Amino acid sequence: MLKPPFILAIAGGGSTYTPGIVKSLMVRLNDFPLAEIRLYDIDSARQETIAPVVEKVIRDHSQTIKFTTTGDPEVAFSGAHVVFAQMRVGQYKMREQDEKIPLRHGVVGQETCGPGGLAYGLRTILPMVELIDMVERYADSKAWIVNYSNPAAIVAEGVRRLRPTARVLNICDMPVAAMRNMGAILGVDRHKLEVDYFGLNHFGWFTRVLVDGEDQLPALRRHIAKFGLLTEDAAQTDPQHSDPSWVKTWRNIKPIMDNFPDYLPNPYLQYYLMPNEIVEHQNPDYTRANEVMDGREKKLFAAAEEYKRTGILPDAFHVGVHGAFIVDVACSLAFDLRQRHLVIVENKGAIANLPYDAMVEVPAYITAAGPEPVRMGAVPLFHQTLLMQQLASEQLLVEATLEGSYEKALQAFTLNRTVPTMQHAKAILDDMIEANRDYWPALQKAWVNGEAAS
Repeated sequence: MLKPPFILAIAGGGSTYTPGIVKSLMVRLNDFPLAEIRLYDIDSARQETIAPVVEKVIRDHSQTIKFTTTGDPEVAFSGAHVVFAQMRVGQYKMREQDEKIPLRHGVVGQETCGPGGLAYGLRTILPMVELIDMVERYADSKAWIVNYSNPAAIVAEGVRRLRPTARVLNICDMPVAAMRNMGAILGVDRHKLEVDYFGLNHFGWFTRVLVDGEDQLPALRRHIAKFGLLTEDAAQTDPQHSDPSWVKTWRNIKPIMDNFPDYLPNPYLQYYLMPNEIVEHQNPDYTRANEVMDGREKKLFAAAEEYKRTGILPDAFHVGVHGAFIVDVACSLAFDLRQRHLVIVENKGAIANLPYDAMVEVPAYITAAGPEPVRMGAVPLFHQTLLMQQLASEQLLVEATLEGSYEKALQAFTLNRTVPTMQHAKAILDDMIEANRDYWPALQKAWVNGEAAS
C-alpha cells in the first residue's frame, strides 16, 4: 500500500479540467495528503497558461505542497505514487473534425460516440501506451495510473492488449454525473446511492438504485416520464453538464425509457438509439467542440490572463463530479478503502454472457491491489446483442490501430450503430484519414497504397 504524503503527477496538465481537479484535491487534503503536484504536458505553452491558476488554487490551501510543471517525463514521473491521465491527442482542433466530418455525411458527430469516438480512439491508444511505459520506467513500483482519457472503452481495450499487466484503472464520470442527478431528484447526496450497472463505457444501463437498501428506480422511472433525468426545475449542481445541449441530453433519457422501461440508460445511448433525431438537432457548422472552445476554454484562458495582469483570479472553473470522482477513486486505491465505484475493468465473468476478456463498466470495490468487480449476472438478449455489436466495433478499431489495417477500420465504422450503411462508413473513414494524416501514418499508407479500394 502507498504511504502518504503522495507525489501526484497529472498527464495532460494543460487541460481546462486541471484547476477543478486540483481544487478537488485541495479540499480533500486530510483524506489524500500531498507532498507534490506535477503537471506534465507536451504542449508547454498551454500548460504554462494554466499553471499559475493551478498554483493559486494550491497556495490558497497549502504553502508546503511542492508544485512542478514540466514536459520532461523523467521529471514528471520519477518517484510518483499516483498519475492522473487526461490526455487529448489532437486537442480541440481534432475534436472539431471528429464531430463535423460525420455530420457532413448525415451521421452523429460526437466526441466519444460513433465515428468521432472511433477516430479519437485511433489517435489515443498508442500515446496512452507510451505514457504507461514512461510511468513504469520512472514512477514508484506501486504507482497507479487513474485514466480519464477518452474514449475510455477503446483506450482500455488497447491497454489490455498491449500492456496487460499495467497498473491502470480506467474511469469515466458520466455514470457518476447521472448518479448526481438521481440524487438531486431523490433529495440525497450521490454518495448515498448504491447502484447496479452493466455495460461498456458510454453504453450501459442502471438496473438498481438503492438508497438505505430500498430500490428507488421505480420512483426515478416515474419522475423521468415527466422530466427526464433532471430535477423538476432543471437546476443542476454541476455546470459542466447543465448547458442547453446537456439539458437536451438529460431529457432524452425519457424517450428511451418510454420504449425500454426496465433499466435507466447511460445518457450517451441517445446517440445509438436515436441517431436521426440527434443529427436533426446538431449544427454541422458549430458543434460541441466549438461550444467548449468558446465557453469553458476561453473563460479559463481569459481568467488566467487577468490573474497574470492583476493578481486576482476570477471564478473561471468549477469543481464537479469530474474532479471529485477521480479523487474518490485515488483515495480508495491508495488506502485500500474498498469503496464501491463504477469503473472499467476486464469482464472475467462480471457480465456472464459477454466475452471473458471484454472491457466492461460495472461496479467494483477499489482496493490497493486494484478493482474487484461485482458480478452482474447475465443480461437480457436485447442488451447483450447491443453490447456485442458495440464491443465488436471497438475491438476491430483497436485491431485496426495495431495492424494499420484499413479493412478493419472500415469494419469498425460499419458495425457502429450510429452509421447507417457501409457507404457512409467508407466515406466518413476516408475523410477522417485525410484529416488525421499527422496521427494515423499506418492507415494513411494503407489508404494511399490502394487497400481502401481492395
